[in-house]
Amino acid sequence: MTINECNQVLLVDDDPAVLEATRQWLELSDIDVITLSNPLEVAEVIDKDFAGILVSDIRMPGLDGTELMQQIHAKVPNLPIILITGHGDIPMAVQAIRQGAWDFLEKPFDPERLEEVIRKALITRSLQLENQRLRSAMLDPVISRLLGHSKAMQTLRHQVQKLSKVQANILIHGETGAGKEAVARSLHECSARAEKPFVAINCGALTHELVESELFGHRKGAFTGALESRQGKLELASGGTLFLDEVESMPLTVQIKLLRAIQEQQIERIGSNELIELDLIIISATKIDLLKLSEQGQFREDLYYRLAVAELFIPPLRERQEDILLLFNHFVEQAAQVHDLDVETPSNSYREKLLKNPWRGNVRELRNQATRFALGLESQQDECFENTTTHDLSSHSLATQMEDFERTLIRQSLLRHHGNIQKVLDELQLPRRTLNQKMLRLGLQRESLLQEETD
Repeated sequence: MTINECNQVLLVDDDPAVLEATRQWLELSDIDVITLSNPLEVAEVIDKDFAGILVSDIRMPGLDGTELMQQIHAKVPNLPIILITGHGDIPMAVQAIRQGAWDFLEKPFDPERLEEVIRKALITRSLQLENQRLRSAMLDPVISRLLGHSKAMQTLRHQVQKLSKVQANILIHGETGAGKEAVARSLHECSARAEKPFVAINCGALTHELVESELFGHRKGAFTGALESRQGKLELASGGTLFLDEVESMPLTVQIKLLRAIQEQQIERIGSNELIELDLIIISATKIDLLKLSEQGQFREDLYYRLAVAELFIPPLRERQEDILLLFNHFVEQAAQVHDLDVETPSNSYREKLLKNPWRGNVRELRNQATRFALGLESQQDECFENTTTHDLSSHSLATQMEDFERTLIRQSLLRHHGNIQKVLDELQLPRRTLNQKMLRLGLQRESLLQEETD
């Protein structure tokens, strides 16, 4: 909804001559007009999405203008309503303003003055509808999670909204960092299972020995270290949704048990013979073609068909360039709010670099870049771009990247405050002992940095 699109006036007056003359004047001014002589019919025309305003006479048989306003405001709060009044009705009109009328005009009114008041009211109504749309969008998990103007993202959002209404297992395909879990959560939050658990497990982050226990749970004493009984993720997700990330990493022995659990909707904890009933939808995610993997004997083809009743494909960021700046600005704003920072607008050259970057780490990499920008690490930006452009992020472990990032933050803070430790502690919100430990571990020496600054 834009301001220009809100251009409709519902005009109510029991005087046919006034109604027709006013309609003609407004239409000559390119304002769309609906006319009614019976105020009792107004409620049938106006709803919460009505893209216009109401202009009504006060003195009318059956229902006067102030009563009509109260009736409409009960249905559509804050809808701009302009009242037209005779000289003797001015006290009534003033009272109506106090009760929420937008404005009032005294008969005989100047048509140009009416047009001016109407146009201002239409702008207000347009802003109301836009805010209403934005609030609805923020409440919609698909729109709020899956941002992007590109055709590919519009298609993906449509597919998510459609598939969320069916009770089917779904397989999500996408590169590392593309947003597979965001898609999975959107599917869950739009489904009839939204109030039930969403349980996620990264199969690639667990050892082969742990995957089975994590999925199926175990009975106390089932194996060494099983000091108490424990529910598995399948059991915890019952009634809701189970998300299996990097499902291609699941061992074949566990795949067999998972296949049976899907078929039977029942499981047994490790070390137990008790059957536990399940009611769940499984959303899986993979960055590898599972059918090709099954041809190599590393993934069960029958499990693939059970998991991929429906499939979704997330396009990599490099294939939807029109979304890059939108996502970057969104992540910068998020980081600025979290850290309570004022952020400068990126320069044209910086935006060009954003668009040229191949983003091998996809949205995850872009979010990291936006966070660095929001934190004001300006001296690093060009270097960071060179690193992410010419090297695959996977060449560095997460621990190494986190350590480099932490070293940069502390170093920049020390330089910014000319070695004043107390100011560094205040800025980074760290205890002195923690800062000392980090500086020692990261090889940062206050004296060396001060000397570097002097040089």
